[in-house]
Amino acid sequence: MLLEVTDLRKSFGSIIVAEDLDLAVAPGEAVGIIGPNGAGKTTVFNLIAGGLAPNGGTIRFDGRDLAGAPPQARCRAGIGRTYQIPQPFEKLTVFENLLVGAVHGRRRTEHEVVQSCGEILERLGLLKRANTLAGSLTLLERKRLEMARALATAPRLLLLDEIAGGLTEGECRELVATIREIRRTGVAILWIEHVVHALLAVIDRLVVLNFGRKIAEGSPKEVMQLPEVHQIYIGIEA
Repeated sequence: MLLEVTDLRKSFGSIIVAEDLDLAVAPGEAVGIIGPNGAGKTTVFNLIAGGLAPNGGTIRFDGRDLAGAPPQARCRAGIGRTYQIPQPFEKLTVFENLLVGAVHGRRRTEHEVVQSCGEILERLGLLKRANTLAGSLTLLERKRLEMARALATAPRLLLLDEIAGGLTEGECRELVATIREIRRTGVAILWIEHVVHALLAVIDRLVVLNFGRKIAEGSPKEVMQLPEVHQIYIGIEA
């Protein structure tokens, strides 16, 4: 396995946000995570990416125990991530945003990463916006830039956090096509999403979290038919 999470535990006082959680992602695989607000989904990403320290359990990436490794070390090891709310350097251009990610995430010079950054922008449909200030982008373009910046670090695992949120149906279709293209390059994907139909169009396996616990895992079709999944998803877009 590329990513192996075992018995992961995290709490804030009496609030448990991850309870004995097991999770795995194979090289090139796409795994989806769903669950209601407060289920602990983003917390799991923060634990994997190093923004939070767990209270217990292990996180291994490509066989290496990540205990104590800071976010930048995990990024350089091959874990890239996006955020629910895009966080570009708004006063830098789109291209400059990628250069920052590539230079610091891969420890390369600007000269060494210029070509790959251009290729990523072309793949994500942002090449025409390369010299545009990131602060002036549309929401869809910001979401694409969020993915592009993560890809600039040359990840083997890409963590997508509600990347489809706020998009129109047409924009969701474009986004799904983009994520499929990323998969074709061999990048493994772990994707949290409330827009379930977009998620199901990409993933191989689905995990359901509720109150920090995994309540279901398996093929997307089988998991979505489970009564307990239907119950927690009443009123959530599907």
